[in-house]
Amino acid sequence: MTMLSVNINKIAWLRNARNGERPNLAQAVRVIVEAGAQGITVHPRPDRRHIRPEDVYEIASLLASEYPGIEFNIEGNPAAGARADGYPGFDALIEAVRPQQATLVPDSEDQITSDHGFDLSSPAEIRSIGDTIARYRALGVRTSLFMDAEPAGLAQTRITRAKECGADRIELHTGPFAELARKHGLKHPATRSALRSLHDAARHAASSGLAVNAGHDLDLFNLGAFLGGGEQGTEEIDRSPIAEVSIGHALIADALDFGLEKTVGKYLACIASASKAS
Repeated sequence: MTMLSVNINKIAWLRNARNGERPNLAQAVRVIVEAGAQGITVHPRPDRRHIRPEDVYEIASLLASEYPGIEFNIEGNPAAGARADGYPGFDALIEAVRPQQATLVPDSEDQITSDHGFDLSSPAEIRSIGDTIARYRALGVRTSLFMDAEPAGLAQTRITRAKECGADRIELHTGPFAELARKHGLKHPATRSALRSLHDAARHAASSGLAVNAGHDLDLFNLGAFLGGGEQGTEEIDRSPIAEVSIGHALIADALDFGLEKTVGKYLACIASASKAS
């Protein structure tokens, strides 16, 4: 069944608004894990707007000592180097922590959030990503590349190149599908077309020997449809198994209504229901 990894960036962002210790990240991690989530995701950025390097070290230590079976997934741009503000560089974080998974994302420092996947069109980029993946593999770290599902033909070419780079997985960018679902509903032809593109990309990845993760703007409204058990009208789409979903913003927002523990339970129940229906 699909794993749930909870991105805790927004909890850190709220804490940083007052430069204090509340909400406490360690306590939040404990609540999330004990509620049943199988992974914790962080995306430390060079501007330290939410997750800070010291948070990465603390969470890695906490998971290793208290929850050794829980996956730690660190997202970020491998090209992000050390900064004078104390950010040590993405490579340095991966080397120091050696998480179970590193999800590589081609985001720039001024982006509010990740909004596109790797292009993998230039030989230089392919070599650079391949070298990074090889370094991380030598550390025992699984790698996943953030990838777009559209346009379809180009997406499949990029996914093939991700495999050639040595990636273990891809993470499909589900943002465009989620935005269409929000604007038009799950049954709308444009939403269904975006969903079909995601699963076409997932099948191509699987046929290439890549496991498939997914993330960005997934929520309780669209998650079931994405995984295979949602609204009537999408059931004819041939779906491919998704190993893991990474969900942060929506889950933390829902926690304001339901509480963090209950919200994690709701997302797990949605995943379980979709698994039974697909």
